[in-house]
Amino acid sequence: MDPFDAGAGGLLKQPKSVWATAGASVVAFMGIGLVDPILPSIAQGLNATASQVSLLFTSYFLITAVAMLVTGFVSSRFGGKKTLLLGLAFVVVFAGLAGTSGSVGELVGFRAGWGLGNALFVSTALAVIVGAAAGGSAAAILLYESALGLGMACGPLLGALLGDASWRYPFFGTAFLMAVGFLCITVFLKEQPKPARKTSLLDPLKALGHGGLASAAVSAFFYNYTFFTVLAFTPFVLNMTPYKSGAVFFAWGVLLAVFSVIVAPRLQKRFGSLKVLGGSLVLLAADVLVLGYGSHTTAVVCTILSGAFIGVNNTVYTELALGVSDAPRPVASAGYNFVRWFAAAAAPYFAPKIEEWTDIHIPFVVAALTAVAGAVVVVVRRKALTYEAEELEPKHATEDGVTVFAN
Repeated sequence: MDPFDAGAGGLLKQPKSVWATAGASVVAFMGIGLVDPILPSIAQGLNATASQVSLLFTSYFLITAVAMLVTGFVSSRFGGKKTLLLGLAFVVVFAGLAGTSGSVGELVGFRAGWGLGNALFVSTALAVIVGAAAGGSAAAILLYESALGLGMACGPLLGALLGDASWRYPFFGTAFLMAVGFLCITVFLKEQPKPARKTSLLDPLKALGHGGLASAAVSAFFYNYTFFTVLAFTPFVLNMTPYKSGAVFFAWGVLLAVFSVIVAPRLQKRFGSLKVLGGSLVLLAADVLVLGYGSHTTAVVCTILSGAFIGVNNTVYTELALGVSDAPRPVASAGYNFVRWFAAAAAPYFAPKIEEWTDIHIPFVVAALTAVAGAVVVVVRRKALTYEAEELEPKHATEDGVTVFAN
C-alpha cells in the first residue's frame, strides 16, 4: 500500500490520536535546534562565553543519554500515554523556567530537566503512533519521520522569530506549544496496551554485548560528534542575526528532512546501507572541513549542505541499530542511543574549548576526523554490521520499534 494514499489507512486518513502525537513530536524535535539562532544573543544577554552557552546542548543531551536507560523501564510499566504526558509535563515546566533564567548556570540546569522530558516523550512517540495508526506501520512511520524533519527545520526558525525580540521568548513559546500538545494527547489519545514483558534498566546495556549493535553505536558516537559540532558551534562561527541564522538552519533542516525520508531509502535500495553510510560520512567530513576553512559565504553553503548528509546518516544508523541484532527493538534502540548521545553532549562543550586552545579552524578539523572515524568503523566492522543491513530492504522500524531522533 502506498503510504501517501489518501484512502483508508493512508497518510492523510489517520485517527486524531495519531495527529495529536505527531504534532507534539514536531514541537519536541523543534526544541533541539531552537536555541541555535539565539546562542550569540543568550551569550550577550547573560554575559557568557561561547563555551558556557554551549553547555545548553551538553546538559540537554547528557541527561538524554542517561535517560535512554530509563524510558523503556518507565513506559513498559506505566504505558505509552502516561509516559508521553510525563515527558511533556517535564518539557512544559523546564522550558518555561528556562525563559526566566538569570544566569547561564540556571539555564543549563533547566535545559537538563527539559532533556529528561524530551527523552521520555520522543522515545515513546513512534511506538504510540504505530500502535494507534490505521492501515499498518508504513504511513505511521512516514508521519513520524516527517514530524522529525519538520521539527528540526522549524526549531531554528521559531527560535529566530521569537528570539529577535528577546532570547527568552523561544523558551516560553516552546512551553506553550508543548502545553497544547499535552492537552491534545490527553483528549485524543487512548491508552495503549502495555508490553507483555517489562524492560529492566540493564537490558539496553546487555544488548550492547552484540558485536553488530556495539559497532553501530560506536560509529554513531563518532558521527554524532560531527553532527553536533555543526549544530552547536557553527552559529558562533557564522555570527549572524537571529533571523539570518534561523534561515540558514531552516534550510539545513529542510535538506535533513528530504534526504532522511525520501533520498536515503532510495540510495540504500540501490547501493546498500553500508556503502551509503560510509560514503555519506566521508562527504560530511569533507563538507565540514571546507566549512571550517572557507569564506563566510562558503561556511553558510556548507552548513546548509551538511543537512543532506546528516539526513542520510540518521536514517541508515537507525535502521542498522534496529535491525543488526536480535534484541527487542526498543531495547536495542535504547542501548544504541545511550552510547551515541554522549557524543552529542561532548561536541558542544569541546568545540568552543578547542577554539580557545587553538584557533577557529581546528574544531572543524576534529569534527572531520570523527566523521572519518565513523566511516572507518563501518568498513572495519562491516561483517558484524551486515546482518539484515545489506540483505533486506531498508526498514524504518516495526510495530515494536522505537526511533529516537535518528531518524
